[in-house]
Parts: sequence; C-alpha cells; structure tokens
Amino acid sequence: MDTETTELHRILAAAAEAAPKLAETTPVQRAAWLVAVADALDAAAEELVPLAAEESHLPAAPRLKGELARTTFQLRLFGGVLDDGTFLGATIDHADPEWPMGPRPDIRRTVVPIGPVLVFAASNFPFAFSVAGGDTASALAAGCPVVLKAHPGHPRLSARTGEIVRDALIGAGAPEGIFDVIFGVEPGVTALKDPRISAASFTGSVPGGRALFDIAVSRPTPIPFYGELGSVNPVVVTPGAVRERGEQVAKAYVSSFTLGAGQFCTKPGLLFLPEGHGLDGALTEAAQAVGAQPMLNERIAEGFQAAVSRVREQPAVTVLAAGDPFAPTLLSVRAADFLKADEVLRSECFGPASIVVTYSSQDELLEALGELEPGLTATVHGEESEAEDVRKVLPALTRLAGRLLWNDWPTGVTVSWAQQHGGPYPATTAPTTTSVGTAAIERFLRPVAWQGFPDTLLPPPLREANPWQLPRHVDGRR
Repeated sequence: MDTETTELHRILAAAAEAAPKLAETTPVQRAAWLVAVADALDAAAEELVPLAAEESHLPAAPRLKGELARTTFQLRLFGGVLDDGTFLGATIDHADPEWPMGPRPDIRRTVVPIGPVLVFAASNFPFAFSVAGGDTASALAAGCPVVLKAHPGHPRLSARTGEIVRDALIGAGAPEGIFDVIFGVEPGVTALKDPRISAASFTGSVPGGRALFDIAVSRPTPIPFYGELGSVNPVVVTPGAVRERGEQVAKAYVSSFTLGAGQFCTKPGLLFLPEGHGLDGALTEAAQAVGAQPMLNERIAEGFQAAVSRVREQPAVTVLAAGDPFAPTLLSVRAADFLKADEVLRSECFGPASIVVTYSSQDELLEALGELEPGLTATVHGEESEAEDVRKVLPALTRLAGRLLWNDWPTGVTVSWAQQHGGPYPATTAPTTTSVGTAAIERFLRPVAWQGFPDTLLPPPLREANPWQLPRHVDGRR
C-alpha cells in the first residue's frame, strides 16, 4: 500500500532532523554501522532469498544468493572506503605571502554530506540495486540519511529488508531517521519535490528516469539527480577474433545477452561482426539451446514483447532464432541497412533479445557506431596483432560509454575501487559519476573550503596535526 501522507512527512522530517547529527559522525562510526547492516542481512539470508525469488521470479541459487552476497560485500567495501579516508579529499594550502597570484590566505578544503537522499530502487536487482543496494550504501557512507522508495516489483521483500536495515543501523548507534522505506508512485514524487530532500538517485527506464530528473531540476531549489537509464552496450568483433575463436565468441555472446533473461542494464544489445563471419549457425544453435525464462513482472514482459515485435517488423531484419515469446530472440541486419533503418534497431530492448550487425569495412563500422546513443559499456573482441585497427575504433567507443571492455562481456559489473558504471545520457543523467564502485560515494558529498580559520575550529580532516591520519594534499604535494 502507498505510504500515507502523514507517515511520509514524518519520515522526511526525521531524515531532516538526522542529517546534522550524521554530519557530525566520524567515518569510523559510519563504517561500523555499514558492517552491522551487512551482518544483519547475511544472518537473514534464509528468510530474504526465498521471498526475493517469489516476488521477482529470479532463481534463488545461484542468482539471488550471489546477489545478496554482492550486496553485503559492497556495504563492507564502503566501510573500507571510510577507513581509508581518501574520499574526504582533504587539501591544505598554507598561507603564502609570495604566491605568484598575490599573497595567498590559508585555505583548506574537504567534503561534507549533501543531506537527506531519496533513493528509487530498481526492479531487476532486488538486493544489489534495491533497498540495501549501492545507492543506499554509498549515501549512508557519505553521512546522508536515506529515504528509500521501494520498487513495486518486490514490495514484501522491500518492507522486510527495510526493517532489517533500519534496526541494524539504530542498534549500532545510528540516529533515528537515518533510514526508512516509502511505497507508491505519488509518495515518491512528493518526496522528490520536498525541500528536505537534497539529492536523489534512480535506476530504471529512460521515460521514468527522465520524468523524475525533470522534476528534480525544476524544483524551486533544484537538486542533483543521479539517474541510470538506458543502454544498448555494443560489442565489436574484429576479423582476427573471428578467425581465432569465432565460435567461442558467439557462444559467450549468447550467454551474456540471455543472462538473467536479458534484464541487465549492461546486456549486449548489438553485436558487430565482419562480413563473411560464418557464425550464424553457431549463434542460432547457442540461442536455441537457452530456454524461455520468466521475466520480472507482467509490465516488463509486455514491454519486451512489444519491443521485439517492432524490431521484427523492420524489412531488412533477418531472424536467426526465435520461439516461445520469452525465449531468446536473435536477429541480424547488414550495417548498410542498419544505418537506413528506423531508430528502433538502435534502441534498448530490455529482455533476452539482441541484434547482429554485419559490417563490410572499418569505415562502415565507424559510421554505424556514430549513429548509436551513448550507453554504459562498449566492448571489443580482438587480437593484439590488430592493435592499430582497434586503436582507430576506440575514440568512437569512448564517446559512447563509461566502461570499455577488451575480450570480456559487459554483464559482469564487479564492485571495486576502479569501477565506472555510468556514461553520457541516456545511460545516466550525470555522466561524471558512477553508481557502482567506491567512487559512488562522491555523488552525495559537497565540497567546502575553510579560509583563515583557527585550527581549533577546523573539521578534523583539515587540522594541522591530522588527527585522523588521513592521506592529504598539502601545498600542492601529496
């Protein structure tokens, strides 16, 4: 049921009241809270995994058990980010009367929590991108209260996970109001418009994310909106890769685009193969060997069927594999026809469908890549002996994506220090940020400089004695 108006405003008021208390906490305190949440979720696995399987139609093992493990891992990883302290970006410029620009005052810079964050949970990852997912973990790590708008695809799981997270945080010493869950479209929109919310994040469709983005930036006081929306994720295969391991690439490609019934934001939607590749048989056989899989919910299933129908209506498209409405659909088109066809061929199709695009030359490949909308990933399967030819393609792929892959598949998104899960619009509404990996914390921090303050009034990261023993940048040197 939708969160009632009275309860919604209580939650928002509690988050606003908690924000200054959280801003005064230390990274060590927040790290302990995140570990407590991770421990509580791990302890509840036998309860949560079956509930997630029932509501999402995803298999309990290995999928959901692995996803819960990923969720608790990233909570602990953000604890490591807090222990390390680099995220604070502590920078000190001592006063310098000889500074070339004129006498320089003492000025010191670090970051502070941005304030209460509204997180819109995703449907396709009921743990890792939902209630206790990466957005929640990174916002809490930054010192921000979180109001979590649950996804309607798994409401009971969201409610129970929310209870566990909230109880673990309060039990570990966090202030009341640090975390709560709300339900319903209208309460979500109301919260997004509320002046007590300082930033928002979202993972989902382009239309839904764009509508929320427009609200966020049209408020009397606009706020940052970190939306992860749509992505086609092209894969380019070179002639050398076809010669050396073409069948292996074909089978792995099918495994990647059908993983999780194709309901990954990083699913490879386009496979660019050189003319005369001879892999149609291997591709068809691999696709037909994958059975139909249930989709997350009826709305997504209907959207997938409608999208596949629109693609198959294109006269230049050839069907390589199709069957049951939810079995893998694999289509093929020549690059020359791809360039002339409706943009439906260049749009994301959320589900187990993908298109093979056959190119006759590198120039034709580059022309086709130039017509694509940016996304999250772009992949090359090639041989090192083709480095000069591959180098010519890289600028086009760099324009398209935030993560480039060499001889790998985009559906594996590890949580790490160097990960980048973002890209130019419509992949994300904020292409300078990531929603996966430790750098995700930067979205919910605001830089502040202190000029001329006595040491006793400075925040600990900027005090001369460096009481937290942080890595710092002092007078231009690390």
